[in-house]
Amino acid sequence: MRLALKVDADTFRGTREGVPRLVEMLQRHGAGATFLFSLGPDHTGRALRRIFRPGFFSKVSRTSVVSHYGFKTLLYGTLLPGPDIGLGCAGVMRVVRDAGFEVGIHCWDHVKWQDGVAGADAEWTGRQMRLAVDRYFAIFGEAPRVHGAAGWQMNAHALRLTETLGFTVASDSRGSCPFLPVVDGQTIHCPQVPTTLPTLDELIGHSGCDEGNVADRVLSLTRAMPRDGHVYTLHAELEGMRLAAAFESLLAGWRAQGYQLVSLSGLLRGADPATLPRHRALAGRVPGRSGTLLVQGDPA
Repeated sequence: MRLALKVDADTFRGTREGVPRLVEMLQRHGAGATFLFSLGPDHTGRALRRIFRPGFFSKVSRTSVVSHYGFKTLLYGTLLPGPDIGLGCAGVMRVVRDAGFEVGIHCWDHVKWQDGVAGADAEWTGRQMRLAVDRYFAIFGEAPRVHGAAGWQMNAHALRLTETLGFTVASDSRGSCPFLPVVDGQTIHCPQVPTTLPTLDELIGHSGCDEGNVADRVLSLTRAMPRDGHVYTLHAELEGMRLAAAFESLLAGWRAQGYQLVSLSGLLRGADPATLPRHRALAGRVPGRSGTLLVQGDPA
């Protein structure tokens, strides 16, 4: 049974420091993964405007945001200019690709996308995605094939663009199995491989879960192997840094449970995308995360 690992690199520091640590750890465990990069400016500090959103303050207090992201990162885009991640970390990104890991696009500007895409029009959405595509090509010399949206935030225009821009696999949603998304009655022929498992920051601080036992909590959810496998999303700023020990335990635990640890494309290997079930792509809620995000809805 396969379990796909999806690494979201949100920030300059996470890409520069957390990503190389994750590469070393994954190689040591013989694990595959997909690394999704933020390719434009790091404006993490602007995310603090979400403080008045329902659920956001409780997440900040539960997950020690300052200790995970660093004080300097939380000033980027406000009191400090946001560094350009794609320009400053291109070498790190190419090392990941050259080490044999799948690479793809997370976004151009993480905060701008996460806070703006839900209500954005086609022009805004297209500009943000094309900025990321162009930067990806400048770094890797080839077109991107994998897309995984920041914060699982998408709109109908963005979903259509995953097909138009030539992506072969996307992981923009939360759900239970790979599917072809249906929006306003239109089937998007870029497969969605949704995140099936909760993230560490969604679990820590709930029901007695802390940094010391969070790996056991996740492993309890993967004892039963679903037919279509699992997708676990980790973050360079968390599992690649302060929560590295928890992730090391997860890698060892999944191996003991009998999983093959693969990339997003690896999870689909051998499957005909045309035969995937069609499901509505909807806005929904996930326990432990503030606001709404893209979720796998009912069969269409």
